[in-house]
Amino acid sequence: MSVFQRFDEDNDVVKNQRTIVSSGVFTGGSGTLTSFFSQSAQGASTGSYIDVYHQNPTAGTATADTAEIQFSLGYAHIDGSGSAGNTTKLNSGGRQTAALYRQFANVILPSLTSRFTFTNTTTGSHDFYFITFQRARQREKIDPGNWELHLSGSGNTQGGGIKLIDDSGATTNPTVNEAGRVFNVVSGSISTGTAVTKTAASSETGGAYGLFYPDLGIIILHPHTLELNGGLKANRATDSYGDNPHNFFLSVATGSYFQVRREEEISSTNFFCRVNNQKFNFSNNPTFSDTNGDLTQQTFVRDPKTFITQVGLYNDNNDLLAVAKVSKPLLKSYSREAIIKVKLDF
Repeated sequence: MSVFQRFDEDNDVVKNQRTIVSSGVFTGGSGTLTSFFSQSAQGASTGSYIDVYHQNPTAGTATADTAEIQFSLGYAHIDGSGSAGNTTKLNSGGRQTAALYRQFANVILPSLTSRFTFTNTTTGSHDFYFITFQRARQREKIDPGNWELHLSGSGNTQGGGIKLIDDSGATTNPTVNEAGRVFNVVSGSISTGTAVTKTAASSETGGAYGLFYPDLGIIILHPHTLELNGGLKANRATDSYGDNPHNFFLSVATGSYFQVRREEEISSTNFFCRVNNQKFNFSNNPTFSDTNGDLTQQTFVRDPKTFITQVGLYNDNNDLLAVAKVSKPLLKSYSREAIIKVKLDF
């Protein structure tokens, strides 16, 4: 009775099959988020960033145990404005916005460059808003041309609203630096399935709305352009918590729309499990035969039958490495054969 069958490496195993897969970045593979929640105390306690959830994470609520962080957002300022503390260190406070600015600059900007520069701006920006995705959620990268964010000014005092996308659809040769590819953030929409830019970055009042780094999962937005066009006004008070992360969160939440997809390259190995008619017609299930080895079903004496429900892949030490289950049991007998393809994705 066959239990194991060795693969023919040349004919039964196909390795390194590569496929580009795009999927929604949010919980459950969803590509669109329309409801946004935060911890009630966050923002005021950190003065710099807020974790955004798809359900209410507040303890005691029905969704507290299932709420997951979808992305984080916040505000950074090169001089620490919008957070407590000052450059002389005479006033207490960690100047979190300055620390965040330096962290992003160290990761993204070239050496000897200390400030972020947006299209149509001649000098570096002192501050920016940011949106970041955890690596486990974005996986390999955020898919360029496949995200759209709505910001509303109603969460602040300015009114109005904008729709933001990247300009990858209009760029055949994107900028590449230490952080990977870089695209401008512009006004537009992808609701039709194709990116439609409302205003190019070079023509936008105040410069581009921001910068998009798909390989890092980071979106940086230019406060000055938002103030001129979108209504979100930054509070740049010195040695004072400016409530900027909270205001930015309100702008996102009242915009009520964030569509994001991720992209990754999947490497697959296909195993073709060939079940010959002469093999796997007997079972080691104790009900298949009695203690003397005689078949319990007389009809099986000349024509034994089994049902294949799963396939196990083993190494040379007979260690079980993977299990594949078929969608429905496959009848196996001397008059029936089967080929079962097992696909492993890496």
